[in-house]
Amino acid sequence: MTASSTRRATAAHHRLAAVGAIAVAGTLILTGCGDQTKKDNSSSSASTSTAPLASKLPASIRDKGVVRVGSDIAYAPVEFKDSSGKVVGIDPDLAAAMGKQLGVKFEFQNGTFDALLTGIRSDRYDIAMSAMTDNKNRQEGVDPDTGKKVGEGVDFVDYLTAGVSIYTRKGDTKGIASWSDLCGKKLAVERGTVSEDLAKSEAKKCPSGKKITIEAFDDDQQSQTRLRSGGADAASSDFPVAAYAVKTSGGGKDFQIVGDQVEAAPYGIAVSKENTQLRDALQAAMNAIIKNGEYQKILDKWGAEDGAVKESVINGGK
Repeated sequence: MTASSTRRATAAHHRLAAVGAIAVAGTLILTGCGDQTKKDNSSSSASTSTAPLASKLPASIRDKGVVRVGSDIAYAPVEFKDSSGKVVGIDPDLAAAMGKQLGVKFEFQNGTFDALLTGIRSDRYDIAMSAMTDNKNRQEGVDPDTGKKVGEGVDFVDYLTAGVSIYTRKGDTKGIASWSDLCGKKLAVERGTVSEDLAKSEAKKCPSGKKITIEAFDDDQQSQTRLRSGGADAASSDFPVAAYAVKTSGGGKDFQIVGDQVEAAPYGIAVSKENTQLRDALQAAMNAIIKNGEYQKILDKWGAEDGAVKESVINGGK
């Protein structure tokens, strides 16, 4: 779900600190794709009459008091269900804090990652907030495989940075320490993410007879299950997610990260290019919680402080 480039990111740019710094307890819960989770949504106690930024919202959303959020709710610790079935994580907490500024509730609805932007186009969602990397392809509606335009694209309200990591079964790295070591190996990824894009790009560099076998799944937890069972040699996802899996799966005994994360880039909230008023309201709300300190508290809670930004910008991805 992060940026499609292979420049190395230093440890100082890691969205999370060391794996051990992720002070999050809980069990990864496998979430079915497509189930609705409105009853578990992030909420705000502020009303539109008292919220400081309510007037910035489009009247239709202000009147409803709800922002419909498309999200792949199986991507801990960014968004996932805890053991009680409640939707939790970095994105839901940030959305709830923004809701206080805007006087609305953010209702998280579960969907497969590769269909979230389509959901915005079909008016199923108002926004997508799902550890989605802001990059030019998504801004312009370009298919990264073909380079052809397939949609009108979206605008992004940027709010975090993260890179992509590779991880393997613990103690069984298969000699993998970098992307170039994946030639001749099986890699599990989530469909539609930049992990998949990077794998396809790397596969083109492999010698004949040693291509990367890429297995793409509907969500990241299916990818983890494939690796855990021995069906793949490695898996790839955003560093925060890989680090969380290493920390929690099997009590920390299942996986290990190999090599450095690559290409730290911004996460953004995706909004239709036609909905500039909503986009600007979200940016104002994000900057408000950055300024008042709620943003930093949320990142500290989830061990994500290294990915903090000083200001939310529009379409900062390259």
